[in-house]
Amino acid sequence: MTMKCSHTGAKNKDIRVVIPGFTDDDKKGPFFLMAGPCVVESEEVVMGTAARMVEITSRLGIPYIFKASYRKANRSRADSFTGIGDINALNLLAKVRREFGVPVVTDIHNPDEAAMAAEYVDVLQIPAFLCRQTDLITAAAETGKWVNIKKGQFLAPESMAFAAEKVTECGNRNVMLTDRGTSFGYYDLIVDYRGIPIMQRTGFPVVMDITHSLQQPNQSSGVTGGHPEMIETVARAAIAVGVDGLFVETHPNPACALSDGANMLPLDRMENMLERLVALRKTVQSF
Repeated sequence: MTMKCSHTGAKNKDIRVVIPGFTDDDKKGPFFLMAGPCVVESEEVVMGTAARMVEITSRLGIPYIFKASYRKANRSRADSFTGIGDINALNLLAKVRREFGVPVVTDIHNPDEAAMAAEYVDVLQIPAFLCRQTDLITAAAETGKWVNIKKGQFLAPESMAFAAEKVTECGNRNVMLTDRGTSFGYYDLIVDYRGIPIMQRTGFPVVMDITHSLQQPNQSSGVTGGHPEMIETVARAAIAVGVDGLFVETHPNPACALSDGANMLPLDRMENMLERLVALRKTVQSF
């Protein structure tokens, strides 16, 4: 069944938003990277992380998109940190764009958030739990921004073609698809690397969300656990399979992070890991 855009005439628009690292020629080069803290906590964390990541990725020639959620809506406990206020957080994301000249990605959770967030960022991200929400995807598509749809932990990679179609039916071909693991029992996730080439058949860039694939959700404490020591292992495997981009959450001090600290890579370990991944990418491309 073909999905139709909700706004009259919207599907006739050919919207293109240019982001460095997303052209056909760029696919021959290094992977692109979405990285940053889980959520906007403070100006110090956001700007400090962005400054360091821009320095590293510029030196290594990695197309970079700064990542931070302006608000966290999917929380296990009612008392979990959700943000510093929508407009305050979005203004900080806009400051990253302005001062460092890099694109920015953030999550949205309701259709009415799409137009608001699009004023501040370049990529609107659809969380995995919401990847089948047609009205949310359509609202994101109609902004003309890039739309990054995370594959639900419950969904087969083949099914993501239909999620992408919801965007393209609005005349927007700026689509990315992201794998973030598949539910394995109650407390764990696994990565099926067959999903990367399967989703690449859509013709859109495919991203591996490393840190969320290593989560251990549904802990009795109500705080998600994780295996950050396995981040480079999962990243190497994704590069070997030929993924287009990586998604890695990082923080100057994960132990003090206000969200998902158990999954994030310490910022001071990013450079060495990325150096090795760039070298691996070159090796893979030589075959």
